[in-house]
Amino acid sequence: MSEQKRPLIFVTNDDGITAPGISALVDAMLPLGNVWIIAPDKAQSGMGHAVTFSTILRLKPFKYGRGVQGAWACSGTPVDCVKLGIAEVLHRKPDLLVSGINHGSNASINVIYSGTMSAAVEGAVESIPSIGFSLMDEDWDADFEAAGAVAGKMAAQVLEHGLPEGTCLNVNIPKGRPADVGDIKICRQAMGYWKDAFDSRQSPSGAPYYWMRGEIYNPDKGADTDMAALDAGNISVVPIHYDMTAHHAIGQLNQWDL
Repeated sequence: MSEQKRPLIFVTNDDGITAPGISALVDAMLPLGNVWIIAPDKAQSGMGHAVTFSTILRLKPFKYGRGVQGAWACSGTPVDCVKLGIAEVLHRKPDLLVSGINHGSNASINVIYSGTMSAAVEGAVESIPSIGFSLMDEDWDADFEAAGAVAGKMAAQVLEHGLPEGTCLNVNIPKGRPADVGDIKICRQAMGYWKDAFDSRQSPSGAPYYWMRGEIYNPDKGADTDMAALDAGNISVVPIHYDMTAHHAIGQLNQWDL
């Protein structure tokens, strides 16, 4: 296949362009197409779908090597990276956008806060088949071998079959060696949420400050959820879209005296 006919694959993340996870994702994508990287110049975890309006954005070429067509570090959020990449850097719309591989879970409610997944959602907004990948291991030195293999397999399938308009995939991979990781399960998002808590402290001057902590609480006991799949050692794949309409509530609201 000529270089011009190979798929154009846009790689981004929220952990930053130097993170080990994006390196593993690039390695998984190189056999599948021409890889371009536009990623944050620093960690942007938890930024959700934030975009930068109040300050300028900078793009700096990044020496990545390894067969990558081009790489840029962006001063903004993951969504900024997608918008700038499409509008200013790439010569045509990508055939695939992949985001990650994130350090830590983006299952259940985490998808709302995730910069990794917001980049994939922004790709879906732009009608680009998009996937976000996350590994259930927050260690910077995590083993990405299994996650990279899953990323390559999922990306190949999306390139072959496409995705429904406006839809992207949220893929979470359990921690472990490839032989320890289970099957790929198509799931729905568990209806879990964070039980928030804060550590309250004082600065040397006596001013209060806070560290957010907390834990995920999942009252959803369905066997078809992403968290159930991950708890069983399997890989979860959840199709998500940016239409946040609560369609089931429309009938009830139409009965109101408005």
